[in-house]
Amino acid sequence: MSVKELLKLHGSPPREVYFDLENSGYVPREVIDAMLPYFNSTGYGHPSITHKPGWEAYEVIYETKELLKEVLGARSHEELVFTHSGTEANNLAILGLALANRARKGKIVVSAIEHLSVIHPAELAESLLGFKVVRVPVDGEGFIYPEVLQEFVDRDTILVSVQFVNHEIGTVQNIEELSKLVKDINPDTVFHTDAADAFGKFRIDLGRLSNVDLLTLSSHKIHGPRGVGALYVREGVKLEPVLRGQLSTEKLWPGVENVPLIAGFRKAVELAFNDFDGSVARMRSLRDRLMEGILSRVPDVLVNGPRDLSRRAPDNANLSFLYVEGEALTVELSLRGVYVASGSACTSRILEPSHVLLAIGRKHEEAHGSILFKTSRYHREEDIDYAVGAVAEAVERLRAISPLRRSS
Repeated sequence: MSVKELLKLHGSPPREVYFDLENSGYVPREVIDAMLPYFNSTGYGHPSITHKPGWEAYEVIYETKELLKEVLGARSHEELVFTHSGTEANNLAILGLALANRARKGKIVVSAIEHLSVIHPAELAESLLGFKVVRVPVDGEGFIYPEVLQEFVDRDTILVSVQFVNHEIGTVQNIEELSKLVKDINPDTVFHTDAADAFGKFRIDLGRLSNVDLLTLSSHKIHGPRGVGALYVREGVKLEPVLRGQLSTEKLWPGVENVPLIAGFRKAVELAFNDFDGSVARMRSLRDRLMEGILSRVPDVLVNGPRDLSRRAPDNANLSFLYVEGEALTVELSLRGVYVASGSACTSRILEPSHVLLAIGRKHEEAHGSILFKTSRYHREEDIDYAVGAVAEAVERLRAISPLRRSS
């Protein structure tokens, strides 16, 4: 049975609520309107060519970098590099630094719960270029203890990469403290943080985070278009391009910049920071309502990540429903109009347990039963209440027919 046939058989749900914001999200009308002119009427030129359409295209790149510089507290817009995703930005950070240091080699240190777009490039640097890669363990809520990180950093460490906010379980690391610790041990070590899930939810001040050398952003994490990422590269940090080809305005990422999407990213940044505090407070309030509702109505649920919600990203709720397969639950919820991610958002179709959940000590069956919800400023309280009811009904139905519960 095809997906269309399945949906037709079950009919339209009374409400649709989209929580799969880890993978992609709602793009507001203002962002779409900001992009449209650059597809057709103006700004379609090549941004590095010196004619009017080229100048108009370059102006979008320049203005977006200036806005990001202001929001992040960077010293110059030249410290920002556009890529086509956060994944590409992470690859540029890890492999770009490894290539620039391939004669020296040394050690690359990453946390055990980094995004795979950090872990896999680090492993590639190990297998192809001879670097040594070590993973720093985390505690049961995903936190890195400074004294543990300290054991892994030495004079041979060229790079340390620790996420600002974990994309799956919402753990907020103390990047200021951890980056200072690394620099105190070895001032030459480059510190990278993947801030894709922090941007738009926490104020990032690169003046205060003076020991952070590389920082990753992603457009779709703040309701911008998919297909745009950015890497902050502190002045003086040497990277080599990972891709080779015709240079445009980006010396570290060749190819023609996607000007319409960059224009959409700019508008998304403006919207996210117009009422930053109110936006964050809203997503936190809705997230709390969602978690409290589910935990009060559904038994045998594990909270993955920090139990203290003040130490957790304001939009993140990751829950493991015991005696239920996460994939089955995503289908059951989808038929009710509630759209979520199961297990690891980036590996759900592979049907392997999340490396993040395994790293915090979850058993395979607990990881397989995990569901990731992310709230946004565009959700309403009625959406949350509907989702809580749908989750309770879906879990009850699946547990009633589940061999997992009968064998437990």
